[in-house]
Amino acid sequence: MNAPTALVCRELRLRTFRNFAELELSLPPSGAVIVGENGSGKTNLLEAVHYLEIFRSFRGAADEQLVRFDAEAFHVRGRFEDPAAAHTLEITAAYEPRTRRKRVTLDGAPVERLGDAIGRLGTVMFSPSDVNTVAGGPGERRRFLDIVLSLNTRGYLDALQRYRNVLRRRNAALRDGSSGDVLAVWDDALVESGTHVIRARTAWVHAYAPRFATLYAMISGGAQANMTYDADVAPEDGGDEHVAAAFAARLRRVAARERERGVTLAGPHRDDLRLYMLDESVPAELRQFGSGGQVRTAAIALRLIEAETVHRARGFRPLLLLDDVFAELDVPRSRRVLELLRAQQHGQVLLTAPKDADVLLDEVGDAAFGQPLARWRIAAGRVAT
Repeated sequence: MNAPTALVCRELRLRTFRNFAELELSLPPSGAVIVGENGSGKTNLLEAVHYLEIFRSFRGAADEQLVRFDAEAFHVRGRFEDPAAAHTLEITAAYEPRTRRKRVTLDGAPVERLGDAIGRLGTVMFSPSDVNTVAGGPGERRRFLDIVLSLNTRGYLDALQRYRNVLRRRNAALRDGSSGDVLAVWDDALVESGTHVIRARTAWVHAYAPRFATLYAMISGGAQANMTYDADVAPEDGGDEHVAAAFAARLRRVAARERERGVTLAGPHRDDLRLYMLDESVPAELRQFGSGGQVRTAAIALRLIEAETVHRARGFRPLLLLDDVFAELDVPRSRRVLELLRAQQHGQVLLTAPKDADVLLDEVGDAAFGQPLARWRIAAGRVAT
């Protein structure tokens, strides 16, 4: 059977999620522009759709924070379909703070392992907070890589979860002053799972670094930038055996310092995705020297690459969630972003803006994405369609 061309959200139901008491929406296949003031709930609406992709808040909020004030639990339900094929999918998610229990179903059947439900939709979330990926610390960029790869690379999520579990136990053993024999057991497991993480991250950055440079130049109007993976363990030959050997050797070299500090000092948890702007071919890190517009340009380029990754890895077009995507961009950059979005092979589009007069909003609503988008308004958790 051919892979589906796109999954679109046709129905969304929320109960006591963020500022929504009750919400039932029927969404058009092309999508909608949702206009509302800050605090009206427009970002919460996109967050709910994206929650059914990753089952966590894209804003980093704990599940308890997603429950409406004075409510006992939240419930999110989405019905999705592929307009070009006989394919439908219903996903539900609920969380109850009292029991700390999260329940997820696929087509009515409970999911035993959350990893089996993650990444079914192909949603890509553009948000003003994306600037933190570029301007923040290395952990922000590792988080971006880990989410993209967990959703789109087979086996990555399992390897990452194993690595984090082993790392936590190894750090505990270091703090407890465990013997070398005990640490050796954790070393082997750390190297095995960490090698998978390193290889997948390196391969993705190598594959998409040229595209990042191209997209950055297109959005900026010609300015240059690049993307590299700064790995703590990076042998010249990047094969699994060489990475594993280099990782093990690195652990041996830092063993004395690790015992002194009680923490693991080598591995992919210390890596970084480096983003540079090139001024007369001299690289300068965007997180340190980039202007607001340059940082925002890089953040949008990363999301566009994520959308391309979804399409390539899953065989269907992504559902774009664009939360005030033109914020902090001048008009020329905004228009170039719009052209790129128009040219990309994507599916449904849900776009938010604080007011009708926002830059390019009329063009977006007038078929900027290939067909007209409905215009809705939102206020105090209520949507007028």
